[in-house]
Amino acid sequence: MWVVTIDGPAGAGKSTVARRLAERLGWQLLDTGAMYRAVAYAGIRAEIDLEDESAWGDLVLRLIVELPPGRVVLDGEDVTAVIRSVEVTRSTRHAADSPSVRKRLVDCQRAFAKDVRNVVTEGRDQGTIVFPDAFRKFFLTATDEERARRRHDEFTARGETIAYDSVLSDLKDRDARDEARAIAPMRPAPDAKVIDSTGIDLDVLVASIEADVRHALLETTGRVAH
Repeated sequence: MWVVTIDGPAGAGKSTVARRLAERLGWQLLDTGAMYRAVAYAGIRAEIDLEDESAWGDLVLRLIVELPPGRVVLDGEDVTAVIRSVEVTRSTRHAADSPSVRKRLVDCQRAFAKDVRNVVTEGRDQGTIVFPDAFRKFFLTATDEERARRRHDEFTARGETIAYDSVLSDLKDRDARDEARAIAPMRPAPDAKVIDSTGIDLDVLVASIEADVRHALLETTGRVAH
């Protein structure tokens, strides 16, 4: 089993980089952020108290989240688009802070990697908690302003109206919570390569990471990724 982890805060480019890297390597993408978003959406839809840990524990045991290529499926329903809304984005922190949700999804993420074998996974704790023995680890960062601009552009492209300053404030609040979280706080793994993506074309960044992974594979196994 070969795993490449790409962690970092929201808007750092990790989702785009992970998706394009997986495509270039011919590996499977594990979008863990989408998994937490799907659970958050399920919580909103079920009208649970998002601050109630027992409610999250009961809910997550009944959910089935699947990640077919390019899609997110919750209990048989394609929720790929709806989980990217502002409401779900703001509510995902409650799912991510739940020990019950985190334990269930970590188990699912490890099972996914074991099943498909070659994985590029992105999130906030992939290199530190979920896959501490991953083959290669990367942690993407960017300035607050750059990350907010990227996220604001995503909302605008989907037709959602939200002020840039509100997006920036949300990102800063999320960073503070993720870094201070008692369970799986967001931080680079000691053996991760930290990359500041500010002002870097993401295609250039993907090519650089791809070259790194292919070189490491060749050194380790004597073969290239395919």
